[in-house]
Amino acid sequence: MKLNFSTLLTPGLMLLTLLTLGCVGVPAGVTPVQDFNVDRYLGRWYEIARLDHSFERGLERVSAEYLLEPDGVIKVINRGFLKEKNRWKEAEGRALFVNDPAEAHLKVSFFGPFYSSYVVFELDEEEYQYAFVCGANTNYLWFLARTPSVEESLKKKFTARAEELGFAADTLIWVPQSP
Repeated sequence: MKLNFSTLLTPGLMLLTLLTLGCVGVPAGVTPVQDFNVDRYLGRWYEIARLDHSFERGLERVSAEYLLEPDGVIKVINRGFLKEKNRWKEAEGRALFVNDPAEAHLKVSFFGPFYSSYVVFELDEEEYQYAFVCGANTNYLWFLARTPSVEESLKKKFTARAEELGFAADTLIWVPQSP
């Protein structure tokens, strides 16, 4: 049997498409915020809590900055302090809306054409002072706020919501924000 390039290319493209789409999904039970206003979301956010993952392991004083570029792409700058090495780490990426810009479901990339979900599933819709964010599955979860610290009642609300949606809330990392 003779294989040609187009025979191999089609299944390869299909697999790549499936892998890419799988990374921009939404976990079961999670609903992205509707009537989302990206202009109000722009600016600096502090990471209050997260689930552990390799790309942020050991980081303290973590923040994310969201800036709207002229072409409509959202520039993402994540920054955190690696105490054990006494240095800052920074990662720059880009975010795009998966569907309608009024739905808080974006895809974010920090390396090339590979995107991951960024789903805001709860938001202080009046003041945009806190956001609960997840990835495509229950392995990725963040609690962001406009200030480096929040009320204990908001921490409890986040933990309860995370548990309700099937995230491993008992393994949350509460991010130190002070030097």
